[in-house]
Amino acid sequence: MKRTIELLKDNNLLKIIDEEVDIDLEMAHIAYIEVKQKDSKALLFRNPVSKRLNKKFNTPVLMNVFGSYEATKLIFEKEPDTIAAKIEELLHMKPPRDFWGKLEMLKELFDLKTVFPKRVNSKAQAQEIVKKNIDLFELPILKTWSDDGGAFITMGQVYTQSLDGQKQNLGMYRLQVYDKNRLGMHWQIHKDSAHFFSEYKKAGKKMPVSVAIGGDPLYIWCGQAPMPNGMFELLLYGLIKEKNAILVKSKTNPIYIPSDSDIVIEGWVDPSKEEIEGPFGDHTGYYTLKEPYPVMDVTCITMKKEPVFQATVVGKPPLEDKYMGWATERIFLPLLKTTAPELIDYRMPENGVFHNLILAKMKSCYPGHAKQFMHAFWGVGQMSFVKHAFFVNDDAPELDNYEDISDYICDRVSVDNILISEGVCDALDHASPNACYGGKLGVDCTKDNVRYPKKDILEDKELLDIISSKISDIKSLCQYKTHTKTPICVFGVKKSQNIKEIYEKLKEFKRHLKLLVFVDIDKNDVTNPYMLIWRVVNNIDAKRDIFLQTEYIGIDATNKSKKDGYDREWPDDTDCDQEVLKSLIKRELISNNKELLKYYYV
Repeated sequence: MKRTIELLKDNNLLKIIDEEVDIDLEMAHIAYIEVKQKDSKALLFRNPVSKRLNKKFNTPVLMNVFGSYEATKLIFEKEPDTIAAKIEELLHMKPPRDFWGKLEMLKELFDLKTVFPKRVNSKAQAQEIVKKNIDLFELPILKTWSDDGGAFITMGQVYTQSLDGQKQNLGMYRLQVYDKNRLGMHWQIHKDSAHFFSEYKKAGKKMPVSVAIGGDPLYIWCGQAPMPNGMFELLLYGLIKEKNAILVKSKTNPIYIPSDSDIVIEGWVDPSKEEIEGPFGDHTGYYTLKEPYPVMDVTCITMKKEPVFQATVVGKPPLEDKYMGWATERIFLPLLKTTAPELIDYRMPENGVFHNLILAKMKSCYPGHAKQFMHAFWGVGQMSFVKHAFFVNDDAPELDNYEDISDYICDRVSVDNILISEGVCDALDHASPNACYGGKLGVDCTKDNVRYPKKDILEDKELLDIISSKISDIKSLCQYKTHTKTPICVFGVKKSQNIKEIYEKLKEFKRHLKLLVFVDIDKNDVTNPYMLIWRVVNNIDAKRDIFLQTEYIGIDATNKSKKDGYDREWPDDTDCDQEVLKSLIKRELISNNKELLKYYYV
C-alpha cells in the first residue's frame, strides 16, 4: 500500500489532505466529487476524525486509488489489453508438433507457476500487531450517505472457504458495523460466499471469514472480478503481476490472507443468526433497503505497525468503480469469446452501472443470430445480471464512440428487432417487481432493416406547447437523435396517472414521435443525456415498462408505486448532504464547481 501511495504521488495522481476530515459523510463527499473531475486524483486523508465518536484516528484513509485510467494502469503495471492478450493466448494453446514446440510450451507452463498463491509460515506484516480486545470503532470506518444504516467497510477483501476447505473465494462485499465486534455480511444470493455459507448452514457449523483491508490494491480488484465459479480470484493476481500472492494463516480461524494486508479482521459467522443490514447507498446511485443478512462475530484484528485504511464511495456515476469496471471489461473479453465466438468487443458504460446496460459488437452470420447471442450473454456468469443489451454488427463504429454508435443504433430500432425476456437480476436492482428476478431487453441492431417514413420533427418548444395543452402531466421535453430513424423524445412529467395512459394519449402526435421516454420532472434534467441514461436503465423493468407499437415505442422510467402495480418499496437516490457540502466548500476542501455539481445531480 505504501509503495502504491508513493507511485501515485510520483505520478501526480495523489492529493494529500492534512486538515481534519470527519469519517461521517465529509470524507465520502470529498471523494465522490473528486472522482468526477477530469483530472481526478486519489485522496490520502492524514487526519481522520469522528465527531460522532469524539475521536481522532492515527490511521490515514486512502480513497479513489483506482480514480483514473492512469492510476489503474499503474496498479496493474500494464495495460488491461495486454493482460487480455495473455489470457487469449493461454485459451488457444495447442499441443506442440515438434521438439521446439514442446520447449516453447514448457516455457509458457513454467511462467504459470507464479499464478498460484503461495502459503507461508513466516511472520507477516499483516500480523505485526495482534488485537484480541476487539473494538471496530478504533478503525476509521466511514459512513458514506446520510441514510446509511451505519458505518460500512467498503473496500474489504472478504476471504472465505468451502466447508471441506478445498475451495477459496475472495469477494468484495460491503460490511456494516453493528457494534465493537460484529459486522453484517452482505452476501448476495448469487455469490460464491453465499454458496459456501449454505454448506455451513446445512452442516450446522460456524463459517470462518477473514476481511483484509489494504495491501496491494490489485487484491480488491481481483475480489470483484467475474471469475468462473469455484476459481480462486487471487489466481488473477499471479497472472497479472507475474508473481505469487503470498498468504499467511489468520490467527483465530483457518482462512489464509495476503501477508502484506494493512488490516485483517478475523471471525466466524453463525449460520443460525441474522440481523437487519442496511440501508446502504450503493453503486446503482440508489439505497439498497433493509434486509436480514448473516453476522460475523469478530475474534481478532491484526495489522501492520503503520497501516493505511482503504475505502471507496459508491453512488451516482462516474465513480472509482468506473475504472475498476473498465479493467474488468477489457481483461475478460477473451473469456466471453469462448462462449460467444462471434463476439468482437463489448462495453458496459459506467452510467449504465455496468449490469444495467451492455453494448456488444459481433459478426452477425445469419438471421436471428443476435437474438441467439442475447440468450448466450444472459447465461454466462455475471453477464446473466445484464438487464439491457444492444447488439451491433462488425461494421458499426467503435463502441466507446458514444455519439456515432448511438446514431447507428437509432437507425436500427424497430419493434421486430426487440426481444423482451426475463431472468435473474442483480440483488441491487430495485425496478423489477420481484427481488432478483425480472424483465430483460435485447435489441438486435445488426441489420439496417428499418423502412419507416421519416417523422415530422418540430422544435422542442413548439412540440411542448402542443402536447402540454392536451396533457397537463407533461412539464418539459427534450428531443435527441432527430436526424436518425428513431428520434427520441424525453418527457419530464408530474404524473397524476399511469404513464401508459399518457403514452396512449400521445398517439395522436405519432407523426412527430417514435421513441418516447418518461422521467419524473422533479429529479431529472431532460437536457442531460448522461444522467438520463443512468436513470432510465436503473428505473425500468422491460416486461412492465416498455410499450411496443409499430413506429411508436414508449419507456416508463418514472419512479414506481402501488398505483403502477409496484408492491415493493421504491428506494431513494443517494444524494449528498447539502449542509456538509456547504461546509466543505467553505473550508476549500472541494471547489464550488456549480456546473459539475448540477450535471452529476450532486
